[in-house]
Formats: sequence, structure tokens, C-alpha cells
Amino acid sequence: MTYQMKAASSPAPRAHNGLTPIAFAVGLMILGSAATAQAQQAAPVEPTAVVTVAGVRAALEQSLKQKRSADSVVEVVTAEDIGKMPDKNVADSIQRLPGVNIQSSAGGEGGFGENDRVSLRGTSPSLQQTTFNGHGISTGDWFVLNQVGGSVGRSSSFSLLPSELVGSIIVHKSQTADLIEGGVSGSIDVITRRPLDFKKNLTVEASVQGAYNDLAGKTQPQFSGLFNWKNDSKTAGVLVQAFSEKTSVRRDGQEILGYSTISATSAAAKANPALAGLRLPTFIGATLFEQVKKREGGAFDVELRPSKELTLDLNGFYSKLKAANQNTNWLAAPGNSINRDGLIPTAYTVANGTLTSASFTKNSGEVDNAYRPDAGGESYYIDFNFKYRATPDFTVTGKAGATHGVGYDRDDVFYQNGVDGGMSYALNGLSPANMSFPGGTTNKPGPTAWAGGGESQSVDKEQYAQLDGEWRLSNGLLDSVKFGARATDHKRTAEHPFETKPTPAAFTNPGPAWSGQQYPSDFGKDLGGNLSNNYFKYDGAALGAWGAAPGNRLFDYVARHNWTDEFKVQEKTTAVYGMANLVSEGWSGNIGLRAVRTKQTTLVNLSGGANAIKGSDWGAYTPTTYERSYNDILPSANIKFDVRDDLVVRAAIARAMSRPDYSALGGSVSLNDDALSGTGGNVKLDPIRSNNAEVSAEWYFAPKSAVSIGVFYMDLKSVVSQGTSSGTYYNNKLGQQATFQVTSPFNTSGKNKGVELSYQQPLFNRFGVLANYTYADGKLADGSELINSSKSTYNLTGFYEDDKFSARVAYNYRSVYKAGVDRGASQHVEGSGNLAASLNYKINEQLSINFDALNLTNTTIKMYAENKDQPRAFYSNGRSFYLGLRGKL
Repeated sequence: MTYQMKAASSPAPRAHNGLTPIAFAVGLMILGSAATAQAQQAAPVEPTAVVTVAGVRAALEQSLKQKRSADSVVEVVTAEDIGKMPDKNVADSIQRLPGVNIQSSAGGEGGFGENDRVSLRGTSPSLQQTTFNGHGISTGDWFVLNQVGGSVGRSSSFSLLPSELVGSIIVHKSQTADLIEGGVSGSIDVITRRPLDFKKNLTVEASVQGAYNDLAGKTQPQFSGLFNWKNDSKTAGVLVQAFSEKTSVRRDGQEILGYSTISATSAAAKANPALAGLRLPTFIGATLFEQVKKREGGAFDVELRPSKELTLDLNGFYSKLKAANQNTNWLAAPGNSINRDGLIPTAYTVANGTLTSASFTKNSGEVDNAYRPDAGGESYYIDFNFKYRATPDFTVTGKAGATHGVGYDRDDVFYQNGVDGGMSYALNGLSPANMSFPGGTTNKPGPTAWAGGGESQSVDKEQYAQLDGEWRLSNGLLDSVKFGARATDHKRTAEHPFETKPTPAAFTNPGPAWSGQQYPSDFGKDLGGNLSNNYFKYDGAALGAWGAAPGNRLFDYVARHNWTDEFKVQEKTTAVYGMANLVSEGWSGNIGLRAVRTKQTTLVNLSGGANAIKGSDWGAYTPTTYERSYNDILPSANIKFDVRDDLVVRAAIARAMSRPDYSALGGSVSLNDDALSGTGGNVKLDPIRSNNAEVSAEWYFAPKSAVSIGVFYMDLKSVVSQGTSSGTYYNNKLGQQATFQVTSPFNTSGKNKGVELSYQQPLFNRFGVLANYTYADGKLADGSELINSSKSTYNLTGFYEDDKFSARVAYNYRSVYKAGVDRGASQHVEGSGNLAASLNYKINEQLSINFDALNLTNTTIKMYAENKDQPRAFYSNGRSFYLGLRGKL
């Protein structure tokens, strides 16, 4: 693994549409620099190329050299050989960089062991832009709640992007005019390998691994391979890569699915008025999630260089994730006990506005059994690009292509058992709640309570084209100018064509066949607390067979068309930019301006209407189209001062924008009939706009060593937040209208500011250390929390390396942050850290053995709502180990 810094071009602003403060500041930066510089011819300064170097120590040395010469700080992780990223997917690989945060879910599915989303500097993952080789990439989410309704995000799912395909990952933290707009917090560019970059004419590499998770208790195979050929004259090359990775997943958890408010008209509140208005858990569940994931795909690249002036390249990528899963959840239902069924607790306690414990003589709970045999996602792109040097001083580059992603959930079965006996619970803050069912039977199935399932998917696709030119002037202060244009046509749909329900016969027909299966005897052992494992579970195939049996579920694509979850968004964008690279004695930099036009067309289903579509159980509806367009002028500037030979100071300022999540734009309302909650969209949302500034300094205090400090500031003019309101909608399970608490997005303002510290140094000849810390203070205008903002993130890595053996131990910590609003309640993720390690032994020049261990601390993911007396979830995913053999010719 290598960590590097890379120079990047950057741009500057003019006063326009309220941008006077930025334009003024940029003017001061450039004029002040020019005033102190001598107007003389300067040697051309080109952006530093990404250089792959072997070994950790050599990588650190190269990193410092590139960081020292760059105009703007761009951090890079580079793979020396196939599969030699430090972790198992792209998100894992960059989480150790300063200012980078990761999370293990897109939103609706809770926390898992594999990292899935990446955010920068304490902001939402949707506020960073992810590209592949400088162009967009469409991905899909495998979990149903992220395919429809309120959790269809804009950020890329990194679970589809294995590290085997990656040559390097570039993290741009400051804006430049030639970067694709869409990253308020920055952008991440995943760079694949090119055939003519290889040293040898023929390169063959392969790796085989066994992947073991100690909670799932299973070992699965993983394979990857690479073939690269180029001719002797280096005018033609072909690269082919392939991978197949299988993993077993088990997640033990306790979930508190939302919080309800005790109604003043409930029997409990009438019996004791002090209970009115208190919050209590809607559901408390002991959840067992089991999954086998298989990720397969590959990439190709054909590169031609018919002359020194012209390079042509055609490349493509494909990844498919099969993610069949089963989730069993034994649920107590305190909220339904009081507000729906009129029960009065026989005993209870109250703390911090919350009913923290209660006992009931009857049980309003249920057992949720979800079997999803055909869940998954896929992603692909095809890209053509060229570079033509028309004259020694003028170069033209361009690219055009298409990308497609889909997340799907087909043929799923949802089955609920009724339960008997009483129910008692006691919340324990950030330890799992006590939950019991006195007098009830938990180790064998109860009667059919409800059944459902169906089909959903989210489709994401884009066509793009761009053309860029660079003219080298080398004329005093102005070294070169760059300009270009780009156009895209992006479409995103959320589809829920049908959702089954039980027929009347389902309640009298026999339930799914049960073979005596129980929860694992060690269920919940790593969560802490006093969790029971005395619960039955079904075999997934038995659930599938029951759901497919004629007469158990209603399959009607008209009556069961759940139009409330659906929407379509089309975005057409056009952008032009111009930027200038400046250089003089003692300083260098760049200024630029990017102009962007966005045209959005949103199709949503609205209830009722004069000519409504009828026949759906969710009521009549009218597809309604909303159109809007908006323009953004995005100035930016970067400058670097060489104060001394060992001291560099940098500054950057820019206007940036990101577009809202697709589900935020889609006006549909996705409802949870049990929790009486939902999520909705807002077709009138403005984009997120921000004025950004940063200053940093780097001190190269010893050979191969450096310490740096940076300060950043984001003035978020129109960030998206979430609010909750009441609304009346059709309740599918009750068969009547009901009042739901619906969470919807709205525009507000906020600020995000912070500090980044970084240190690296070789120690004791063969040892070395890297450390970084990021402080981010993100708040909305009303003082409330900025989504995904952790105040503190730090990484500490130690390594050893000699000619044969290398070892790395890395610890990562992220403090508490608010992940969003789910089921009408906030979802905070408690601060936690985890430890990873890797060992590599070089047998000879062709073979090496590698061992990787993730989550050695076996960290429990903990979540809570408005305060820590309102826990939301506890998840344990176990430790993962990978032992493999890598070979190359």
C-alpha cells in the first residue's frame, strides 16, 4: 500500500450572484502574490503524476516529495499489486486518510461489518462526489429500504467496488474548475490501471484467499486475476481483470424500531395522566440476520498509441452482487400495547421523558420473518477517452460513455407469527434492553399474523460526454490555461410494482414448515447485556415455499401496486469551465470558474386527482410531473507558498454545490404500517450550496518525515435537513386510514469548520508510524446537528518492513454522529473504534503469503435516538480474517 499526495489544477472566482466575498478574497490572494513575485519566465510546473512504488517506506518518501511540490493537497492511496489495498473494498482503503469518514450502511439496513459509504470532513456521504477515472459511476443498493421510498441516496455504494480493480484512489479536498461539480465536501476519484503503464510486456497476476468470519463460523473462497499485454513498441496494450468473492455474514442485534408518544387519550394516560406525552419504544426486537454475499465481475482496458501525439482508450467495468439474506426479529411492541391495544402497564419507570421500563399482562408483539432469496445489485460502465497533442503547446482530451446501476429485491417473503403470554421490557441506556415474555412460548412458531413480500428495485443510469483543452503558455505569471465542457443525462427511478398481502385462507392454512430450528446458542454473546437466545426461526427455503404456495398470498399487480414508494427523477446538466495555472518565484497556484446548468424533471404519484388511476389498495393516484432548472457559477482558487525549503503554506477558496438525494427530490411517501411512520420527499428542494475556504501548512522536519496542520471552513447556504410532521394515509395492515409521523427534507443553512492534523515518520530503521486527527464542528442555523458530523476522527498506523516480511496495525476511531431520522426518531451512532492488521511474507519474487484481519476489537455498533436513554440498535458482526496466496509472472 502507498499513501501519496498529488498536485492538481485549481481555479478562482469573479463577483456574481452574491459571490462577492469569494471573488474579493480570491482577488486578494492572487494580487497579493503577484505583488511580491518577480515578473520573470518560470520553469513549467506540471501536475504531479501518480507514481506506484514498492514498499511502505518507499511509498512514504514518494508521498512527501509529491506533497511538497503540489499546488493543492490531494491525497492518494495506491495499490502496488493486485489486491494489495490495505482492506477489502474501496471504502476500507481510504478510511485511514485525514478527514475521511466511513459508515457501514446506506441508511435503512442498520450497521454491518463491511463499510459501504464514505463522507469527507464530517458531512453526509451525498455531499462528496465519487467518480471512476474522472466520470460518474452508477451503483445499486441490495437492501430493500434503500431501493424505494425515503432512503434512495445519491452517494455510491462501495460494496460493489472491490479493491482488486483499483490502481489508485485520489481524494480531492479542495475544488478546482476542471473537477466535476457535485462534491461540496470534496471528491473521490477511483483510478483503474492502464495497459501501457505496466513495466513488462506480459504481466499475469492472481490471488486466492479464504475469508472467515468468526460469528458466521464459515470460510468462503475469494479469487482475483489480472492479465496485461503490451507490444514492444508500447503502441498497443490489453488489460483484463476478473474477481469472484464470497463471504458469509451473520449479524446479531437488538433493534428499537422507533419511538412513539403516549397519547393523552390512551387508557394508560387516563389511568395515570403523568404518562401522557412520554416517549416509549415502538418495537424492541432480538434480530438475527444471516446472509451469503457473492461479488463477481471484472474490467477490461484496450489502449492504443498510434503516434506520440495520440492515445486512444476503451475501458469497461462490471460488478454484480448477489446478496440473498434472511432476517428473523422477535419483537415486543410497547408502543402498540398502549396506543393501539389500550393496555395499561402493571409497573413502569420513567427517565428523561422516556418510559424506560414497563410490564404488561398481554403481548402485542410479533415475530417478523423476512426471506429475500434474490436481493442484490449490479453496476457497469463503458468509457471511451482520448488524448491528442495537436501542437507542442496545445493538448485536447475527451471522454464519452454510459454507466448503469440497479439495486433489486425480488421474490421476497415476509411472514409474521403471532405471540402469546405477557411482555416486559427495561431499557438500559447504551447497553441492550432486557426483554421477556412471561407465560409465553418463544421456542416454537405461533399462528399466522400477517404475510407479505413482493418486488422492488432502484435503477440509476447516466450518459456523459466531455471535451477539455490545455494550452501551455509559459509566459511569466501565466503558465497555462485549461478549458472544457461537459454534458450528462442522468435518470433515477424507484419502483415498487407490487406488494403482496395474505389471503383470508392464509390465517387458517398451515404456516411454513418448521424443522425445529432455533437461534444460535451463542446469539448476542458479544452485545453485552442479558439477551435471550430461546427463540425459534424458520429455514429460508420453507418461508419461500409457503409464500409461493397458491392461496397463501395475493398476487395482484393492480390492487397491490404500491405507488406511494415510486418516483422518477431525470437530471440533465451542462457545464463549461476555464482555469489558469500560475507560477512565479516562491509561489504557484491556479484560479478558475465553472458554470453549470441543471434541469430536473421529477415524476411522482399524488393521491387522488380528477382523472386518477384507480384499482390500487393504496387508493387512486395521479402521476404528476414537476420541472425546474437552476444555474450555478462556481469560482475557485488554490495557491501554494514555498516559505522555506522545509515549510510550505497552502490556501484554497471556492464555491461548491451538490444536488439533493434522489429520494429527497422524489415526492413519494414510504410508510411503515407497524410503526405508523414514514418518509417523504420534496420536489422543490434547492441544491446544497457552500462557500469553502481552507489554509494548511506542512513542515518537513526530517528525511521522509512531515507534520501538517490544516483549517477548513464551509458556509453551507442551503444544506438539506429533515423534519417530522403528521399526516393521514392508508394503513395496509389495518385496511383503513391512519395517522403517520412522516419525515421529510427541507432546505436550511449551516456551517462546518474544523482542523486536520497529520504526522508521519520512519522509526528505528525498519519501523514507522502514521497518525492523523480531524476535528469537525458542523451545525445547522438553529444550532441542531449536521447530519453525519463527527467532532473527532483519528487514525493511528504502525508498520514494520524488511526485505521479506511486512506488518501493519491500524486503529481507526470516529466519535458520535447523527446518521439521520428513521421511523420518526433520530438515529445517532455512538463513537467507536476498530483495529485492523495485515501481514505479508514474500516467499520469492513470484509468490507471497498475505493475512488480513478486520475488526479485531469486535466492536459493537451502538445507536440511540434523541438521548442515550432512548437506544435504537446494538449490532455485532464478528471479526473477519483473510488468508491468501498471491502470485505473479
